[in-house]
Amino acid sequence: MSGGADDVRQFTVGEDDDGVRLDRWFKRHLPQVGFGTVSRWARTGQLRVDGKRAKVDDRLTPGQVLRVPPGGEDAARTKRQRRELTAEDESLAQDILITRTKAALVINKPAGLATQGGTKTTRHVDGLLDAYAGEDEPRPRLVHRLDKDTSGILLVARTPGSAAFFSKRFSGRSAKKIYWALVVGVPDIHEGEIEAPLAKQPGSGGEKMHVDTENGQPAKTVYRVVERAGNAAAWVELQPMTGRTHQLRVHMAAMGHPIVGDGKYGGQDAFLTGSVSRKMHLHARRLIIDAPGGQKLDVTADLPEHFAQSMEQLGFDLSLSEAEPVAAPPPERSKAEKKQAARQHAKQYRKARRGERKSRGGEGGKKRGKPRGPKK
Repeated sequence: MSGGADDVRQFTVGEDDDGVRLDRWFKRHLPQVGFGTVSRWARTGQLRVDGKRAKVDDRLTPGQVLRVPPGGEDAARTKRQRRELTAEDESLAQDILITRTKAALVINKPAGLATQGGTKTTRHVDGLLDAYAGEDEPRPRLVHRLDKDTSGILLVARTPGSAAFFSKRFSGRSAKKIYWALVVGVPDIHEGEIEAPLAKQPGSGGEKMHVDTENGQPAKTVYRVVERAGNAAAWVELQPMTGRTHQLRVHMAAMGHPIVGDGKYGGQDAFLTGSVSRKMHLHARRLIIDAPGGQKLDVTADLPEHFAQSMEQLGFDLSLSEAEPVAAPPPERSKAEKKQAARQHAKQYRKARRGERKSRGGEGGKKRGKPRGPKK
């Protein structure tokens, strides 16, 4: 950026804003300038990209220079102030941080800590994100969530551009997520898929899901029993191939093997006798996801204390699992992409056929063809 408060300003579009609309760029970098002002600047030719008049729906590319008139600040659109955190919150934020990259923060969310705030929920991951942002950095953004009582990997985007990038990977199902769980009993089939549509359970206020084969949304989970503790419990790996609310919990309960500690879906049957903790035993163990710039994130989160103790008490050997994910299905292609693929296939087929005809002609021509004499 260049220019003072009362001068024309110039900004160079960064890699993180590749393909973003011009009005969206303002929302990211100059949120104090309202959409109406941006539209007026574009309409009157005051807003320019590489010296040319720009429209609010123009897409930007890295390296372009954006000319912005002075002023335009809307008093109702003041920039969000950094939230003041207690020393305890600051310490917690640093303790749960697994790794930090240019595009993302990866944290190991403790069981019992909500991802976002709500009624009577004042302490949550979203409220801790200011601990990771510098004075001149954008506030990190959540791009997916975990249930309050589920522990493990939670990815947080560091910039608006990376938030959009990661959100597409989660919604497109290319992100691979492996969960560890302790379940009551042992599934008869040790490895397989659970396909059971899910919907909100009537009368629960949307706080509980259930299997609904008629009106539910498609939901699929891949599971594998890693080890068993007699007939009392089993350690399973779970990979959600869809992202429905409480999907893993509902699917395991529907199999007759609720997750240990999940009284919401398993009732009293979800608790083991003895000294095994009554807390939820569901942990987001590993995440593999593409990152901006052609990189790939592959991270693992340690078990919370209660889960680790239960694994030890039941005699499970952690080395038996490498948490290797099953390949996720490719994202659905658009109609245009399908047409392009069909045209490419037809082109390759025609090319191959031409090669076959030439080959047959070259081999047989000398054997069957008669030499022609000069025309008379």
